[in-house]
Amino acid sequence: MTENNHEKIDILSLSLSELEEKIQQLGEKKFRALQIWQWLHVKRVRDFDKMSNLSAQFRGKLSDVFCIKSLIISKRLASNIDNTVKYLYELPDGNHIETVLMEYKHGYSLCVSTQVGCKMGCRFCASTIAGYKRNLLPSEILLQIYETERDSNINISSIVLMGIGEPLDNFENVTRFLEILRDKDGNNMSLRHVSLSTCGIVPKIYDLADKNYGITLSVSLHATDDEKRSEIMPVNDKYNINELIDACRYYLKKTKRRISFEYALIDGVNDSIEQAKQLKRLLHGMQSHVNIIPVNKIKEREFTSDRKSAIRFQNMLVDLGVNATIRRTLGSDIDAACGQLRREYEI
Repeated sequence: MTENNHEKIDILSLSLSELEEKIQQLGEKKFRALQIWQWLHVKRVRDFDKMSNLSAQFRGKLSDVFCIKSLIISKRLASNIDNTVKYLYELPDGNHIETVLMEYKHGYSLCVSTQVGCKMGCRFCASTIAGYKRNLLPSEILLQIYETERDSNINISSIVLMGIGEPLDNFENVTRFLEILRDKDGNNMSLRHVSLSTCGIVPKIYDLADKNYGITLSVSLHATDDEKRSEIMPVNDKYNINELIDACRYYLKKTKRRISFEYALIDGVNDSIEQAKQLKRLLHGMQSHVNIIPVNKIKEREFTSDRKSAIRFQNMLVDLGVNATIRRTLGSDIDAACGQLRREYEI
């Protein structure tokens, strides 16, 4: 008979303290939870029967109450240009997400998804076209790290929450994932090695600031006036630029962490000297950095730009005294930008 994992507790989404409580409810000693935790998050086992320092009876009890979720690699694309690898993972319910492994001088970074699809509707983004299905569970975000490390036989040193989905639209599960990730008895990753990208859900930026995780906030700005930003980013109709910048200033004051402003350059839309000057005014006095991104061409949209346009806009900003760089392009031969592989696979 097939196990019905939907009725079981998703053990990888539990914090250590929650696991301790569950284990005690089963009539076991509290210290057993730590043993299980380390099997899951240090040794990364995918089966309770592998937990050899637990009795067979207890392992059976765990299997009755809990499930250990897993991801399946549906597609794996490796770049011939650099060492970027793009994964299309199948979730337990048959949905698909994308994860991108990138190599830098400082080590390996993983770009993870936080939702199946996205409901934000940014007009230049492929992630939103295939439609929003659901939020990812903490375990499903975490497993993108575990499965990628297992498949590539490497250790990931930094995480970017910049894949499919809006992380702050899945706030509870994302923050729970971060708590599990930093637990000293598990992964023990400093959250200073984590970046979170948001299109600007203002109330959640304040909530994230108050948690003071020390993560780097990357804000998808992409325009400097409300008319243009609302045209390409519907979220601006709810939280306008001034509200967003105020929230960013609060985040900076609370965390003392420099903010990165993502600026997807679109020819003829947001690439003028007037936009550059307005960007300087918006960011005045703020410890920040502008990351210019040439827009990836997607077939459903006319928006485009190239590196030459990005260099021209960067020069405008630098001449104005704004700290600006152009995002390094990785995996261009495998469409490593988020959303494109999932969309093509599911069509």
